[in-house]
Order: sequence, then structure tokens, then C-alpha cells
Amino acid sequence: MPLSEDEQRILSEIEEQLYETDPALAREVGRTTVFTHPARNLRLAILAFIAGLVYMILTLSTSFWLSFLGFLVMLAASLWGWSNLRQLGRFGLQQISDSISRGDVSSYLRSPSRRILNRLRRGGAEQTGRD
Repeated sequence: MPLSEDEQRILSEIEEQLYETDPALAREVGRTTVFTHPARNLRLAILAFIAGLVYMILTLSTSFWLSFLGFLVMLAASLWGWSNLRQLGRFGLQQISDSISRGDVSSYLRSPSRRILNRLRRGGAEQTGRD
């Protein structure tokens, strides 16, 4: 059901007020989608799988039980990745593959590290402001 002109005007005013009062929140909401959280968790699951594989290979000559622990990490990461992959669904995977084909992979992969660095920088600035 389409919105009336009055409802569209009210939404436009709310959006303008949001951009005026908190532009950082408006940018974050504007670029966040339903698929952002499962895609981030899928990346973390892949990293956990690789870490488990490396741990398993490195500890295989030392102890069977330590290498088995690496296998369990790989198994848990696989199950976690599978559940997030199912949450993404066909449309979410299509969006990710489209961004990869457009060449947006570097920004897709760098965005978490940039956010962490920005938080660390902001934290340092806030701490120096308190002194």
C-alpha cells in the first residue's frame, strides 16, 4: 500500500531531522542492510575455520587431543557459517557476489578493520579529552 503525500512529507521531514541531529547515525542506518550481520558473522566463521585448521596442523605432531580441539573449532565454525549462510539466503548472496563483481571487495573486506581503527582513535581522543 503506497504512502499518501502527507505521509511521505512527514517521513522526509523526519529523515532531514535525523541527518541534521546525528549524521553519523544516519550514514550508518543508510548503509546497513538486513544482510550486514549474517555476512559479518560468515566472515568471522571463515576466519575461525582457518584458525582451527592452522591450529590443527600445528599441533598434530604434538598431541592428538590438541589437534582434535582444532578439528572441533573447525566443526563449530562450519556449523556457524552454515547457519549464517542460510540467513543470508539467495538474495543476500546475490548482493555479495554483485559487490564482488563490481570490484567492491576491498571496501567490503576493509570496512570492519576501518570501524575498529575509528573506534580506537575515538577512544584515544575521548581519553585525552577527559584528562
